Amino acid sequence: MRSAGRRFLLAGTAVVAALAGGEALAARVVSLDQCADQYVLALAPRKAIVGLSHRADDADSHLRDLAKGLPQRRVTAEGVLAARPTLVVRYWGGDARLDEVLAKRGVASVRIEDAIDFDGVRANIVRVAGALGEPERGQALIARMDARLAASAGAWKGREALYLTPSGYTAGPGTFIDRILAAAGLRNAARPGFTPVSLETVVMGPERGFVLGFFDKLSAAFERWGMGRHRAVQKRLPERTLAAMPASVLSCPAWFAAEGVEALAKAAPGR
Repeated sequence: MRSAGRRFLLAGTAVVAALAGGEALAARVVSLDQCADQYVLALAPRKAIVGLSHRADDADSHLRDLAKGLPQRRVTAEGVLAARPTLVVRYWGGDARLDEVLAKRGVASVRIEDAIDFDGVRANIVRVAGALGEPERGQALIARMDARLAASAGAWKGREALYLTPSGYTAGPGTFIDRILAAAGLRNAARPGFTPVSLETVVMGPERGFVLGFFDKLSAAFERWGMGRHRAVQKRLPERTLAAMPASVLSCPAWFAAEGVEALAKAAPGR
């Protein structure tokens, strides 16, 4: 971990130094996956973006409108290097050996880490914004996120809820979803981690409310045989649903998860 952190600091310092020194090669940024796309679109100057992933303008991409008109790149060493980047941003995208290939070509890379709470999101924003030489943009993004969280805090006053996806999974303590629910004042009814929910629990289980996630993507092929399509579930959920969050605020550990918190808060009684 210590050596990885040192490599990141050196890479980020090199990018910032190049910007400050006004070297001939201007900042050129490529993102390798949909989550990285969001960070780059929010934090990098548009003229510096020379490549996004092929999912940058998908329906569940939060900043898909900003992605319009920007080039999309294949996530291979050849596809990335063809854009002549000075910095590559990634979450899960790309081969595990790609960082080494890029480093040999003098290209810095920065990785978005998994975040299980909003402190982790703040750290990711600071990390990427620093590598881009845009710390002020990063702090402004954090400030907007924190304002949403502050305005939504405690809205549900400890009401119990069970998070549910169309595939029949829930998320308990130790997950980012748990922190989203808590930020809106909801008490998570799930066990720790990601666990399946039985059809019986949804249809005949305890009298509790549900928070739906990704149900706006119910038509996706990977949910074709999911619980969300079951007739009994579709009949039960409308009367038990407390709130719903779209896929675009849940698909990446990022600042816009606070918009999901805000949506939950707005659905609370008295709001």
